[in-house]
This record gives sequence, C-alpha cells and structure tokens, in this order.
Amino acid sequence: MWIYEKKLQYPVKIKTPNAKYAQIIMSQYGGPDGELGASLRYLSQRYTMPYGEVVGTLTDIATEELAHMEMVSAIVYQLVRDLSPEEVKAQGFETYFVDHTLGIWPQASSGTPFSSTVFQSKGDIITDLHEDMAADGTTL
Repeated sequence: MWIYEKKLQYPVKIKTPNAKYAQIIMSQYGGPDGELGASLRYLSQRYTMPYGEVVGTLTDIATEELAHMEMVSAIVYQLVRDLSPEEVKAQGFETYFVDHTLGIWPQASSGTPFSSTVFQSKGDIITDLHEDMAADGTTL
C-alpha cells in the first residue's frame, strides 16, 4: 500500500466559476482518455505482468493517475460550486445538473458516461504495454 497525504500535490484555487470550462475538463476525469480509465488500465494490467519491476511500475503509475483524478475533480467542482440555477442554465450545464447536481461523475464532455471499454487488459505483456504507450500518447 501507500501513504496518502490528505492534500493535493498541486492545490487548486479557482475563483471564477465557469460551467463551460467544467464540461471540457470533465473529460479528463471520466472521458475516453481520462484519468479514471488510465488508473484502471494500469491497475488491471499489473496482475499478468511477468516481471516484478513492471508490476511495481504499473502500480506506481496507477496510483499517480488516481492523484490526477483528485486534482481534476477539484478543478471541476470549483468551476461549478457557486453557480446559481440561472447560471447553470445559461452556461449549458443543466443536462448534467439534472442528474448529478454539483457531484463529480465520470463522463466525457459530450455527456457519454465512462465505460471500461475505453481501455484494454489482454494479459499479454506486449499488447498491454503498447496499449499503455498509445493511451499516454507516446510512440515506440
């Protein structure tokens, strides 16, 4: 396990609410390339890796992705926390608000809910590591 410090590595202090920005940033939380999918990808793939060093690395990366989720959640929440009902509607946030009010819920900016279909875990070291590199935007 790890030691959890109950503070953000990079504190978030947003002074001006903006639901439009929140909708865009929300994809980083639960969209197809978001932090939720990334953390689950690495946590799922670690079990079939045949090398201890790789297992440890995947675990480290997964927990780092969870920390990213925490920062993204803080950003989204701070962007919507003080909105009036009129502002919610004027900024196009009402469809999200109806179902979740100001709660943080994993979805893409389009409104598509998070799905585990956005990542792969095949149990084959080459396939899974290629998936990881593609998801993080790196190339061979």
